[in-house]
Amino acid sequence: MIFSLSTLPRGARGVAAALLGSGTVHLTRPQVFEPFIPPALRSHQRELIYVSGVAEIACATGLLIPAVRRPAALASAALLVAVLPGNVQMAVDAHQRIQQKGSTPKREAIRAAMIARVPLQIPLIKAVLRAAKPS
Repeated sequence: MIFSLSTLPRGARGVAAALLGSGTVHLTRPQVFEPFIPPALRSHQRELIYVSGVAEIACATGLLIPAVRRPAALASAALLVAVLPGNVQMAVDAHQRIQQKGSTPKREAIRAAMIARVPLQIPLIKAVLRAAKPS
């Protein structure tokens, strides 16, 4: 069988599912991600969103195929590092929104979630790197 979940470490399964879901949203609703592109990259934001969506889907698919799992895991780790500036931008924007528009429970929850995403990249990266090791 070409695909194998059974040999993929549990944490990497979660990352693969997240990458597949996120990549699909990148391609079907790119406007969702436009506000999160760092200002320096906004002149090419739609292209970056599409490219990152395709990369996420490719990485997720590669993690499921034992024959290409190692390069897919390394590419997934690199992708997670590459999107870190976008995650930081999302946290900054959420904080600035509260400063500009005032605090509400919803805005505070969004800010907390966006701030939490930044350090959560570390266990995601570790999970895919574990998948890069021979089984």
